[in-house]
Amino acid sequence: MSDSTPVEFTASNDSHQLLKHELAQRQAQLMQLTPASNPLERAHVQYEIAEIMLELEEPGMREAAWGMTRESFEIFRDQAQWEDAVRCCDVLFRCDLPASVPALGNGLWLAVTYPIDPQVTIMMLNNLIDATPPQADGAAVAATVAHYIADLRLEGEKRDSMMFLTSAMLGKVAERHSKVNSQEAMNLWLNRLDLLNPKVFLPRLGQVIDAIVENQWWYDRDVLRASLPVH
Repeated sequence: MSDSTPVEFTASNDSHQLLKHELAQRQAQLMQLTPASNPLERAHVQYEIAEIMLELEEPGMREAAWGMTRESFEIFRDQAQWEDAVRCCDVLFRCDLPASVPALGNGLWLAVTYPIDPQVTIMMLNNLIDATPPQADGAAVAATVAHYIADLRLEGEKRDSMMFLTSAMLGKVAERHSKVNSQEAMNLWLNRLDLLNPKVFLPRLGQVIDAIVENQWWYDRDVLRASLPVH
């Protein structure tokens, strides 16, 4: 009798196999598309494939996901599908490759400039917080803008729920930045960093975005600004 123990098929293995099956289905769907197909359909399928690839975490998947998503971003950008373009930038940031930080900056500019789903904008701002050193003011600015956008773009219960979340984000950033642990200390911290006036903190976010993009813009911001209803 062999003393080897059979390997159990765990929930993790099961999940991995389901992802592999889903990936194969999406890849087959992509192969059926032709040059005459709607480019937005191609962009959505490629985005979905990239998301699955990142979840699988297999060798070479991040690079493949990057290529797929970068192409999808360009399609969404050219079709003025800004929320989808921003979601692509989130995937590109999560690929954790050399160009991922400029990708985050490109997505952040679009996410704050256009009135897309506030949850997507706040997700991108949270990515910036995660990518910023604890003592850097950039995270404080990002958390402040997240709280401001939740207040500005949402209403009712959604606003209350999201503002509770962004308050927690701001509190976490304040604690790691300056050991803030009380409301009085929070008020002093907000005043000291000049985080109470959107005319001050929004341009500061723009400076942070400029710094992380390092002039690697994937669109002409002047052209986009000129097309906005108010600019």
